[in-house]
Amino acid sequence: MSEYLLYFNQQWVGDHPEEWFRPRGPLAMAVVNEMKAAGVYVFSGGLEEEDGPVYSADPTSGTVLITDGPYVETKEFLGGFAVVSVADDEAAKMWAGKIAEACGWPHEVRRFKPQPRTE
Repeated sequence: MSEYLLYFNQQWVGDHPEEWFRPRGPLAMAVVNEMKAAGVYVFSGGLEEEDGPVYSADPTSGTVLITDGPYVETKEFLGGFAVVSVADDEAAKMWAGKIAEACGWPHEVRRFKPQPRTE
């Protein structure tokens, strides 16, 4: 089994009226519940958009400097994600398709590198 990150950038959501968003939450939660029932769910969550804290940790000066705000100014930022543990790329793509359809916006799929063995 491999773990995959299914994610979207907030800018991919698009501008929609509240009426468009209202039914999306229950649809997305239904997919999360389906992931749990299938035993592939690891974790998921949406990130605070504008009101949440954002900090950067920069060790490049030899001392870790913690500052407010993103390290690099960017037009895109992570909006939400899910982590699933599935057998292969095809299964990860299937779950990404289900959550993208429920949310109504694109998602990307990335496989995590294998964890190093500790003995």
